[in-house]
Amino acid sequence: MTKTGSTLKGVSFLILAMLIISTQSIAVKWLGGSYPVLEMVVLRNLVALPFTVLFSRREGQRGLPPTRQLGLEFTRGLFLFISYTTFMMGLAALPLAEVEALRFSGPLMITLLSVLMLGEKVELRRWLALLVGFIGVLLIVRPGATTFNSGSIFVLISVLFYALTVIATRRLQTTDSSATMAFYSSLVYLAAALTLAPITLTVGEIPGAHPSIAFLFRNWAMPTLLDGFIMGGLGLVWAGWTYFMACAYSLAPASVIAPFEYLALPINILWGLLLWHEIPTWATLGGALLTLFAGLCILYRDRPIRREK
Repeated sequence: MTKTGSTLKGVSFLILAMLIISTQSIAVKWLGGSYPVLEMVVLRNLVALPFTVLFSRREGQRGLPPTRQLGLEFTRGLFLFISYTTFMMGLAALPLAEVEALRFSGPLMITLLSVLMLGEKVELRRWLALLVGFIGVLLIVRPGATTFNSGSIFVLISVLFYALTVIATRRLQTTDSSATMAFYSSLVYLAAALTLAPITLTVGEIPGAHPSIAFLFRNWAMPTLLDGFIMGGLGLVWAGWTYFMACAYSLAPASVIAPFEYLALPINILWGLLLWHEIPTWATLGGALLTLFAGLCILYRDRPIRREK
């Protein structure tokens, strides 16, 4: 296959991965009014966990995926659990376009934490990109405005803990494979959700609570056959996304295809418009453009960060 053909195929795989992972947001938003977030996390990872073992088998491993840094693996898994759960809580209260626009701040958070935690040097141009991105986030969130939705805070918490996950991944990638990291993160998801579930059930539903909080404390319910299939299908979505992302980055240079990850915004705008008649505000679009510009400036110099949810 020619270099051009390989790149085009890589871009195609990445776009397919973005389409697949967008169905996760649709499922969460669709079911969020009937089931609690922890129930969805449990069912999703009961399906996902066996796939992580299969990924490990493909790498030639036998038995449980090996790790030399078990403590860091569990810490990373906890960061991912908090990131994924707060992301889902934000989805319960915000339009899809706004959630995705806020997630554009991921590269900004990662860069800032790399400076604070890893001591990485950042030149003036990247500091300016961080400032532009921060202004974009303020445009989207609009703190103090009458239109402010506290669901934005949960999405930003999700982005922060995802950035912490990336820092942990950088430390793990020298000793542990991707399949190993996926296995332990899925294991921690299950353990954390099952640990928190009795607490949320004891507290019970909170009358008049914000949609994000209500999503956490809603009573567990036996899902219908279709709803159970959709929840479990989130594990299949994760597996498909992981596979096609790996294919994309193995076929084409990361610097070429990484910007195509930002197609997630128009994809989610389209889903929001078709399914819930959500029309993004000019402030959301303007903030998204600023954070997109800042993120691309950073990605131009850095190795792209691939999402794991």
